Amino acid sequence: MRFKLGDHVLVLDEDLSGIIKHIEGSIISIETDDGFEIDFNMNELVLKDKRASIESEVFSNSNINDVVLEKEAPKRKQQIKKRFKERYEPSMEVDLHINQLVKSAKGMSNHDMLTLQLDTAKRKLEFAISKRIQKIVFIHGVGEGVLKMELEYLFGRYNNVKFYDANYQKYGLGATEVYIYQNASRS
Repeated sequence: MRFKLGDHVLVLDEDLSGIIKHIEGSIISIETDDGFEIDFNMNELVLKDKRASIESEVFSNSNINDVVLEKEAPKRKQQIKKRFKERYEPSMEVDLHINQLVKSAKGMSNHDMLTLQLDTAKRKLEFAISKRIQKIVFIHGVGEGVLKMELEYLFGRYNNVKFYDANYQKYGLGATEVYIYQNASRS
């Protein structure tokens, strides 16, 4: 199946869809409706408008009994080995610099910019909680510390998160890492 930039695709076996932003070999980067760029293998994607023809394509070359047997056969879950450092890397980064959020901040007051940054942070945090993403780094920069202080206030309103300064070697002083506890029963 041929994909091109701008195609709207669905991810097989996941409830995700998005627009193709980058293609490199068999790896395709899509931007989800929530604004995240995620890489997928070409065989994990299908064009959105060709969704109806998937079944005929999938089952045309195989016997239905073979498909049922394959699904019923117990398979050992394959674990992806990660290097020691990668295990502790955050799953998601959100750059809150205003030039990353809007094309031009011209005409925006400081209050407008701060409100946009906080709304973006809240939306991305809610997304991470709903998708069970455990770690996020919010890149806020150093500046006068107003955004960092407001972010800490925002994160403090959640019972299931812990936050601290992100890795200094990678981000310097301008980032906060948020760890999300997956069971919300934490006090």
